[in-house]
Amino acid sequence: MRQFPLEMHHMAPGRVVEWRLRSTAGAQSPGPDGAHGADGAADRRASFNQDKHFTVAEESRAADDPTASWIAVTFEVAGPLDEDALTGALLAFVRRHEVLRCEFRRLAGELSCAPIPAAELALDTVPVADFDRTEELTRFLVERFKRSIDTLSWPLFTMGAVLREDSATVYLAFDHIVCDGMSMPIVVREVENDYEALLRGELPDPAPAPSYIDFAEEQRGRYLSIDADDERLGYWKQFMASGGGEFFPRFPLELGVEPGRMYSIVNEASPLLDAAEAEVFEKACLAVDGKPFMGVLAAVAVCLREAGGPGVYRGFMPVSERGRAGWGNSVGWFVNTMPIEFDASPGRDFSQVMTSVREGFNEMIDHLDVPFVRAWELLAPREFAARSWPYPVNFFSYIDMRKCPGAERHEEWRPTSHVWSAQANGACSWFQRDADGLHMNSIYSDTPAARRTMDGFLEALRETVREIARHGSLRRPIALTPPRRPARTPLDVASFGRRG
Repeated sequence: MRQFPLEMHHMAPGRVVEWRLRSTAGAQSPGPDGAHGADGAADRRASFNQDKHFTVAEESRAADDPTASWIAVTFEVAGPLDEDALTGALLAFVRRHEVLRCEFRRLAGELSCAPIPAAELALDTVPVADFDRTEELTRFLVERFKRSIDTLSWPLFTMGAVLREDSATVYLAFDHIVCDGMSMPIVVREVENDYEALLRGELPDPAPAPSYIDFAEEQRGRYLSIDADDERLGYWKQFMASGGGEFFPRFPLELGVEPGRMYSIVNEASPLLDAAEAEVFEKACLAVDGKPFMGVLAAVAVCLREAGGPGVYRGFMPVSERGRAGWGNSVGWFVNTMPIEFDASPGRDFSQVMTSVREGFNEMIDHLDVPFVRAWELLAPREFAARSWPYPVNFFSYIDMRKCPGAERHEEWRPTSHVWSAQANGACSWFQRDADGLHMNSIYSDTPAARRTMDGFLEALRETVREIARHGSLRRPIALTPPRRPARTPLDVASFGRRG
């Protein structure tokens, strides 16, 4: 499983159907005690991530400058599709995860979410269109996700499938407010397993998954009352002090963006290492008491330094909060964004840089408790009032998809994930390891300077991780001259899992 732009997905054409979610009880108004829905379920408080995301959407709508984004997943079902079985599988999936059944709204200034009782949900199958060409299908899906995903409107996701005589591609696209990247493998596994169970004449497991809304309630209960003097903010304050007082670590290379302006995006994905090279790269990292993600982060830091950045790497890194209390099989936004800092100065060899990465990462994990949005609100209130991060921010994300739920069947299901955002004022890069190797997906501002910078960075990073794999070192000079931009070719989902 890997992440790349939907536009690069070479999906075979076919007949498109969608499943529209509705409540059989109709719209419900909250009672005087805040109750909502036929079963009297009380409104719940949203998480800090959700509250900030929803606020940005509200302010963007009011300013007639919509900020939109989505996270999508596609996967394959072999054989002629049983539409009734897939309907049952999708409905079971939605009923299982409370956050997908929530309507978000303002109550007395706070963002609340009102869960619709699972038993009240129903799905309607809607024929959409027939497509004879892959290009037309891809354009339709891109536009469909843009139009259908709206943070301020329920439901907050769309579901459909491309049907053919001997196979189908299922797709689900979500607003970020109800999920994160690690939710996508959970989506695939649950829908596929429930579909197969229904084909066998069995019923899907009716037990609900641990609810993200419970996680949000617990989080707000612990951190809503803290102030800027709370000792748990000490790690953030130390990070800010070493960066001249700034809350956000700057992306250190030139992107040609103007302060206060947002830009259309470039969304690109490229391979860095094939499967065999990734195995050797991992061994090189383990040999110096590190992990593969640390090796990639070390390579990123060295490439940024060689391109003109500082010797000390400072950046943001999303960290999953799923493992702390049994949320491993739950859909939701279980991500805390944390600052990390380590020394990658000239003259340090691979082992020394990796030692610094490991120490920086361990220090970060020791201070994982305070939610990013709460720290942002308390320590940088002026920037918090804005609708976007103030300038290009250094951001690094890594997921080993081989360790995700259902990974043992990814070669069969051929899942892919896709992210999109309407605008950007910087650059974000996501790295994924799967059975086919190491891959990079970047979204950045569409400016000439950003294209030159990111092309050069990609080429330098590819050479650096290959050098680590071949020699376990950083000794080879890094070429920073931007290469000629290659043609972007669609990725054929049928080729996933094959070894070259």
